[in-house]
Amino acid sequence: MFKRATLWLLAIDLFALALSPQLFAKNKNYIVLQSTTSVQNSGLLGHLIPIFHKKTGVGVRVVAVGTGQALKNARNGDGDVLLVHSRAAEKRFVSLGFGIERHEVMYNDYVVIGPRHDPANIRMIDDIAQVFLNISSKRVPFVSRGDNSGTHIRELSLWNIAGIAPDADGAAWYREAGSGMGATLNIAVGMGAYALTDRATWLSFQNKGDFEVLAQGDTRLSNPYSVILINPVRHPHVNGKGGRAFIKWLTSPEGQGAINAFRLNGEQLFYSVLKN
Repeated sequence: MFKRATLWLLAIDLFALALSPQLFAKNKNYIVLQSTTSVQNSGLLGHLIPIFHKKTGVGVRVVAVGTGQALKNARNGDGDVLLVHSRAAEKRFVSLGFGIERHEVMYNDYVVIGPRHDPANIRMIDDIAQVFLNISSKRVPFVSRGDNSGTHIRELSLWNIAGIAPDADGAAWYREAGSGMGATLNIAVGMGAYALTDRATWLSFQNKGDFEVLAQGDTRLSNPYSVILINPVRHPHVNGKGGRAFIKWLTSPEGQGAINAFRLNGEQLFYSVLKN
């Protein structure tokens, strides 16, 4: 009899919790951050999160995936905050009501890496369209992430700028990894192929071999990152209070200063958008 009563009370408690997701979110002392891989793998989040936690008492649990997957997860209500890097996809996400309070918080840039002997002769070319034309015309191997990530979306836009559809004719020189940035770079190095990567991931990558940055500096390689609160009206379990605290801190002078202070081997990887 006692056991049956206990189970009945437990069922009532679970039913009440299901009816009150806002109460559950309110009592969470952490947020789930759906993040692009570059800010995690570079070590930036490992630098920022302890500072934020010490100041606010709010913990941060990171899910590091490509931007496309992060946005997909967030559409399903998985997480509280997004940190991603694909402007058009971000704005579409917000316009459809899945996210609110989008803020650009920092930037770095993309680079094209390849073998030191540079068979496509792209070294020192500052026009990214010409870089991609050289790779295509010489039909030297190029490895794409092929995963609908922010980097993949930017890469496709650059091929389009160059007037090339590398995957249209099943070109043997163009390979889609369908993987994250680290795995894609490993494949590129193993094949002696070119690849597009964000600079932070490249600097933190440990298996460079004889590869180096061969093309950089075009303004079209700028790589802005935004933070977005997943809409708590659409998904009531979202920790809006904790999410807003994270966004407020990240966009504050303290948070922006912490971004600028992060270094890897003495080199700054990300730059805040806050003007000093």
